[in-house]
This record gives sequence, structure tokens and C-alpha cells, in this order.
Amino acid sequence: MADSKNNSSLDNSNDWKSQLDLPPKDTRLQTEDVTNTKGNEFEDYYLKRELLMGIFEAGFEKPSPIQEESIPIALTGRDILARAKNGTGKTAAFVIPALEKINPSSPSLQTLILVPTRELALQTSQVCKTIGKHLGINIMVTTGGTTLKDDIMRLSETVHILVGTPGRVLDLACKSVIDFSKAETFIMDEADKLLSPEFTPVIEQLLGFFPPRRQILLYSATFPLVVKTFKDKNMVKPYEINLMDELTLRGVTQYYAFVEEKQKVHCLNTLFSKLQINQSIIFCNSTNRVELLARKITELGYSCFYSHARMLQNHRNRVFHDFRNGSCRNLVCSDLLTRGIDIQAVNVVINFDFPRNAETYLHRIGRSGRFGHLGLAINLVTYEDRFNLYKIEQELGTEIQPIPPIIDKRLYVAPSAIDEYPNQLLQQEQRQQQHLQHQQMQQRKMNPNFNRNYNNNNNNNNNNYPNQRQYPNNNQNNGQGYNNGQNMNNGNQYNNRNNYQNNRNQQSNNNAEQNPDQNQNQNQKNNQNSNKNNFNAPPGYQNRNQNDSNRNYRQYRQNNNQNSNV
Repeated sequence: MADSKNNSSLDNSNDWKSQLDLPPKDTRLQTEDVTNTKGNEFEDYYLKRELLMGIFEAGFEKPSPIQEESIPIALTGRDILARAKNGTGKTAAFVIPALEKINPSSPSLQTLILVPTRELALQTSQVCKTIGKHLGINIMVTTGGTTLKDDIMRLSETVHILVGTPGRVLDLACKSVIDFSKAETFIMDEADKLLSPEFTPVIEQLLGFFPPRRQILLYSATFPLVVKTFKDKNMVKPYEINLMDELTLRGVTQYYAFVEEKQKVHCLNTLFSKLQINQSIIFCNSTNRVELLARKITELGYSCFYSHARMLQNHRNRVFHDFRNGSCRNLVCSDLLTRGIDIQAVNVVINFDFPRNAETYLHRIGRSGRFGHLGLAINLVTYEDRFNLYKIEQELGTEIQPIPPIIDKRLYVAPSAIDEYPNQLLQQEQRQQQHLQHQQMQQRKMNPNFNRNYNNNNNNNNNNYPNQRQYPNNNQNNGQGYNNGQNMNNGNQYNNRNNYQNNRNQQSNNNAEQNPDQNQNQNQKNNQNSNKNNFNAPPGYQNRNQNDSNRNYRQYRQNNNQNSNV
């Protein structure tokens, strides 16, 4: 009997994975940022069964490099100073050991996780709840912009892990609402931002509420000098992790397009029509421009949300929640969402306004290509931004390429997604190409001067894609296929087509005396052709076409009068 019980318990221990409610396996390609591991498994760290269940049900399969380096050291209680790229699994690297060390039977607060923004606080708390859902641990999030009374009421109950922004946490600590005397773990995500001059005094005050023997964990993608100062003052022989062989993610392809300020919306519209966007984040440098651009995108017929720091917190939370759940394809925002925001569906980031420093640029483009997946970063660069572009390339040790006429979808779209829609996309491009070629052939036959104009236009277009970087001085075709330069070339085509049609109208009017019976029908046809030209031609050519139409109508009346006199 005893042997049968032991065998059944052994079977249960081996079959617990098969009973988990696992999400669909992610079949997308991953870069070496997350696949270059030592081959460890989460079971190798002797974690609680309930914690392992939460890890696998959250979609984790194997630890990433930062998780391999961080989890075993953090479980020993040693201080950690970890530096790794955006989107490589830093959040789970400190959440998993923090959950493992929590004692659910104790009612005291045991871990504090500080983050710089409210959206990141909500995201981190959700990760804690998802991974630790089988542990019976109470997790609370507190940020500015919410009612302080509600936080006080929730803290009257048992809370094991507190996730929040520094200002609100310090406010609660100063009011003696939070007791950190038994808290053993102090975690800072995006530590470079938390140790900036605006936050450093708050962090120093919060550490004063913790016991002398506490564990401090710092995680970030960049470590300025202030981090070293904090380490020397407050950390005890920290274990330093540096996985930054390069700053930018390998899965993110970076392009720039030189445009004028007035061309940016047109360029953005062209990108929307050419790219296969799953979800995109579009960054602006000010809150006013965020709202204006979101309105423009909506007017163009694309779904769009926007978020910035001046919005009410409830509204910001709703936008963040809905965008994460896929309710909208495009999100326009300020630098509010550059820190730590992890939305796996985002495959395109567009810097509508080019950032002013390398740190902001690094965090912006890190919103795509999360956890080793592929992503695309496109920068709209004006003449005034050219020095920032060069400076950021030098500081990050990367090269931002000029945008090509056609971007290979394999650079930023999962193969399964490309296979799902290739026929539709290729057929659409082929139809557009065939239509353009048909128009050009018709124009060559009808107008002998078109060949010269067509060759000149081709020469101009070839200059749009230089091998070497060129900085435009005037309103030229400098957007690498994504600006109003194409419209300038199309003007000649419309001009030639209109000239040809007007010549035909004039010939028909000259022949009116010889064919008085066909005069009326022919002039009506001329007027219809002129109206058709007005509909198809660019705005600058419509007035001239209307004048031609009026002249044809006057000639038609004169011919009728002459015929009646005869």
C-alpha cells in the first residue's frame, strides 16, 4: 500500500505540468538577446511548485540571460546591480525571486517595488499577480493621481508586496500608513530614472524607513554616474550584471527619413499605407502635439488613441488597458510611455518628433522588438534634427539607415503573419504597379513630349535614394519615397495629360464648321473630359482646367450661332 501511494505521488509530481492552463506557444522568431542562454530551466532554481505553475501559465518557457544571471543571486539575499537591454525580461528577473521569498503566513509588508511612471506600476503589479496567482500573496499598487483614502483603506488589510511610484509611497510612509520595519527587499526598476535629481531625495528618505539589513536590487538599461554614487553609499558589495554588449536591440531595424515639418503628416499617412502594422506607438515631444497628431490620424481614417501626462489618471489607465488589449492599432504619446511598457503586439515605433538625447531614443525604440522579437523604428528627421541624429548614432554606437522605397516585411513581421496575408498585399502592390505602368504607356502614345518629362522624372526619383547621407537645404524630394516629392513628379504627368486633352478639344472645335451636326455632342464630351481632369488632377491644376473648360464652352456657343446664321 505504501509503495502504491509513493508511486501515485510521484506520478502526480511528474504530471503537474500537463494539468496547467498554458497559453498558445509563441512561434515568432527570437534574437540572441533572449536566446543566448546557458540552457538552464526554471526548475533548476528549486522554486515553489505554485510559483512554477504561475511562471509557465504566464507564457514563460525558459529563463532569458538576465533571468539566468539574476534569479539565483537574488535568492541568496545579495544586492544586485543589473544592466540589460529593454525588453529582455528584467521584470520577471526581480519579480520571481521576490515572490519566492515572500512568507504568505506573515501579515507584514515584505517587498517594495518602485517604478518611475504610473503605467509601469500598473504593468508590474499585473505581472506580480499573474506569476504569483497560486501563492496566496496580496499585491497592491499605489500611484499618484488616485485617491489617498482608498490606499489607506487597502493598506489596513494584509499586503505582502507594494508596487508604486516614489512620491505616493513616501507620502504614505510619512503618514505612518505603511510599516517598512519588516520589509527585507527594496527593488528599483528603471533605476537610472529613479536616481535622477528629481527622485533621488525621495529614494533616500524611503530607504530610511527600511531596516539596516535589507536587500537592494537595481535594474535598468542605462547606468549614469548617479547610479554609481548611490551604489557606493547604500549597497553592500553588490553583484554586478552587465549584459549590454550593445545598447540597441538586435531585433529592431532602424530607419530615418528626411522631411520638412509640413510633410510629416503626409509621410506618416504613406507609412500607414505601406507598412504591415500590427500595433504602433508614435512619439511626439510635447503634449499639445500629441493631441493634434492624434486628431489628424483620426481624420485620415485610422484608429488612434493618445496619452500624455496632463490627462486624468483614470483616462490614462483606460487608454493603456484598451491599447494593450488590442482595441486600437495606433497610440500617440509623449515620453510618458518610454519606460518599461511591454506590449508584445507592438511591431512599429515611429518618432514623429525626433528625440533630443540618446537615452530617450533608446527607450522609445525599445517599445518594439520586445523579448527578442522583431520590430521596426522609423524616425522623421528635419533639417534641424540632423545634428541630434549624428550625436545619437555616436553615443549609442549604432547606425540608422535611410529608409528604402520598400521595407522588407521579414524585418518586423512574424513569418506566420506574413504567410497569412501575403497574397492580398502582393496583389494590391501589383495592381498599383500595373495601373501606373498603364497610365505611363498611354501618356507616351498620346504625347510625344512625355518621354522627355518621364525620363527627367525618373532621374529625379533616382536621386531620392542616395547611398550616402545628404542633408537637404530646400524643399526637395528628400523623404526616400515617403514625402511630397512624388506629388511634385505627378504634377508633370497631370500637366501632359491635360494638355493632350485640351489639344483634342481644340481640334474638335476647329472641325465644328465642317460637322455642324456633331458639334453639340462633341463639345458636351469635351466638357465632361475637362470635369474628369479636374477630379483627378492635383489642386494646383484644377483652376487651369476649369478655365479651359469655360473657353471650350464659349467656342461651342459661337459655333452654334454661326451654324444658326447659315
